[in-house]
Amino acid sequence: MRITVPAGGVGAARFLRGLRAAVPDADITVIGNTGDDFAPFGLHVCPDLDTVMYTLGGGISEEQGWGRDGESHVVLSELAAYGAGPGWFGLGDLDIATHILRTQLLAEGRTLSEATRVLCDRWQPGVTLLPMSDDPVRTHVTVELDGRDQVVHFQEWWVRLHAAVPARKIEAVGAATAKPAPGVIEAIDAADFVLLPPSNPVVSTGVILAVPGIADAIRAKTVVGVSPIIGGAPVRGMADACLAAIGVQTSAIAVGAHYGADLLDGWLVDDRDKDAVEAPELAGIAVRNRPLYMTSVAASAEIARAAVELALEVLQ
Repeated sequence: MRITVPAGGVGAARFLRGLRAAVPDADITVIGNTGDDFAPFGLHVCPDLDTVMYTLGGGISEEQGWGRDGESHVVLSELAAYGAGPGWFGLGDLDIATHILRTQLLAEGRTLSEATRVLCDRWQPGVTLLPMSDDPVRTHVTVELDGRDQVVHFQEWWVRLHAAVPARKIEAVGAATAKPAPGVIEAIDAADFVLLPPSNPVVSTGVILAVPGIADAIRAKTVVGVSPIIGGAPVRGMADACLAAIGVQTSAIAVGAHYGADLLDGWLVDDRDKDAVEAPELAGIAVRNRPLYMTSVAASAEIARAAVELALEVLQ
């Protein structure tokens, strides 16, 4: 069985851990969001790629859902003593080693895909992890600060401002001219089906789909998504602030309708949102309800198994 999963964020990483447990013999390719990438202190940081790599490789901080387990912050403290910033992004010492090596590899002329393979050689995540593109794509957010519109990197809006300042616009800068990374379209074409994990539909899944060629390739496949919204609220993070920026309500029905029947063949929602099963907004999509909280690896595996079963049902 071949499965391709566009992924970004903690929810996607935990879903992938469940998917690997649910179908251990499956050939899984993960297309990671790189719109969150940025370069504090000159280091190339790939938050979503690293979260998947650490989670599946056994090095993630389970408490945070991101960053390394057993982390320390000596280097960041030393940088702060020099007055160097940004001080609002908590890079740990172990994590910094990953970013140093990635930055070195890129400086040597390696592509992001090649650098990702080198890093995964250590972590052995049990999936093929690909960046969505080797070309730079950066998610920018327009907000009102100090009485005027300003454009900030997504990380500054998300981490420093906690998405508390309403976003006037969210834009994947560079996406329109980016090319899918080597192997991305091939992995989609070869897949038996595509699963959309409970990622942020705007700044994770949405940014991946913004790279030309990816959305069209996915639409040609059987696609089952897992709702990141339960009972009118995000499971994690501040996806509601992102959805508000594009005029989409924070509900399982609205997010499913945002993706639409031209993309989704199946949509898993939580039992709290079982009204979505018969919602006219989701006509043409096979909607099923079940518990969606990923409280453990076993719970994540049950959710992933339900997504696989729905995909196989739709394929029949």
